[in-house]
Amino acid sequence: MDIEKNILAYLENIKKSNINAFISCDEDYVMAQVSAVKKGIEEKRFTSKIVGMPIAIKDNICTKGLKTTCASKMLKDYVPSYSATVIERLIKAGAIIIGKTNMDEFAMGSTTENSIFGATKNPHNNEYVSGGSSGGSCAAVAANLAVAALGSDTGGSIRQPAGYCGVVGIKPTYGTVSRYGLIAYASSLEQVGPIATNVTDCVNVLEVISGRDKKDSTTVNRSNLAFSKALTLGIKGFKIGVPRQYIEDADEEVKNAILETAKNFEKLGAVVEYFDLHATDYAVAAYYIIACAEASSNLSRFDGVRYGYRTDKYDSLDEMYKKTRSEGFLDETKRRILLGTFVLSEGYYDAYYMKAMKAKAVIKEEFDRVFKQYDLILAPTSPIKASKIGELIKDSVKMYLSDVCTVATNLAGLPAIAMPCAKDSNNVPIGMQLIADRFNEHKMIQAAYTFEKERAIYE
Repeated sequence: MDIEKNILAYLENIKKSNINAFISCDEDYVMAQVSAVKKGIEEKRFTSKIVGMPIAIKDNICTKGLKTTCASKMLKDYVPSYSATVIERLIKAGAIIIGKTNMDEFAMGSTTENSIFGATKNPHNNEYVSGGSSGGSCAAVAANLAVAALGSDTGGSIRQPAGYCGVVGIKPTYGTVSRYGLIAYASSLEQVGPIATNVTDCVNVLEVISGRDKKDSTTVNRSNLAFSKALTLGIKGFKIGVPRQYIEDADEEVKNAILETAKNFEKLGAVVEYFDLHATDYAVAAYYIIACAEASSNLSRFDGVRYGYRTDKYDSLDEMYKKTRSEGFLDETKRRILLGTFVLSEGYYDAYYMKAMKAKAVIKEEFDRVFKQYDLILAPTSPIKASKIGELIKDSVKMYLSDVCTVATNLAGLPAIAMPCAKDSNNVPIGMQLIADRFNEHKMIQAAYTFEKERAIYE
């Protein structure tokens, strides 16, 4: 394969694209990497399966020498002096960082409309959203602007847009992938994960970026990081549970797609059963209280003093703080900071935040019980179909409730893989996800790979 010719073709695709998937694409930076990779190949220094692979990066993952904006006015000119651990590992493996992708500001949103750079369009139907907050990464892969991408998943931010864009996305077990260099939204919930058009490419990227990192104390030592060994056919004897709560109130097309997917797994040899998952009763409320509380703390650093945007006109330090944050953040980000500050405030900490933490523990315990009975959980990536651009962003409550199928996974620290299983009446993909117990990625990868190969769901 001629790497230079291949990369130039992708750069040309990015220039011609009209879906607004990328925030930045520095051709000089890209071609310098191409030269380094070609030299490394000549010297036989690369052994990974992703050598020369063009990979797009969500713009909340720091890349040395490239702008990392978080799709926010706060960081619109920020150029990190270091790279995230996942970036260093990709480069060491011979991958090519092709550009930085659009997202909801500071990963706060479900549609990739909450961005100072505008909305990312769904490649399958440009009138519809790509999902969020990793919508730019998923859309870039779906539109053949990159072979793979990295996103971050705090409450479904890889899986939901992967479903809407018709690609494969993996949220690994919490602690599997380093968060060093990921600009934090909710530190106890988020994980970096890969996105690709197929399970194999997604797994190959996951192998490269996974592993213990001394720069991130939340990463864990794991002996089973050879995820590609799970790329084998056959799931006979697997027990798959389908939570009734995830499909009962779902859109009719989404519900039918999951029911048909369940039948397909049965045909492939799995045992499928429907069960009650009561954790959904608390998941959305607990997630948004915890996530917003952590966001309130993590985003307090953006005050106009240390780095980033600072307002031009102010008469006092107090006014500078207020105007900087008022002008620098978009409405949805302000809303979540305010909510987080409220639940952490004196008099409300016990009433809200501590109750949410207790609910999180209950959710984890329920999943522990479920996985004593089932190998995997099958669920939609969202209970609703992709909305038209401009619709869901007007209704924050409806947007929050659209995360009901994904947030519990993050609260419990579980791994999940998302992939398309059907298309709706608007020609937009409908996504399903397979959720596994902690550190059991191999099971969900094997099931997803079998489903992909045997059912031929990709066009």
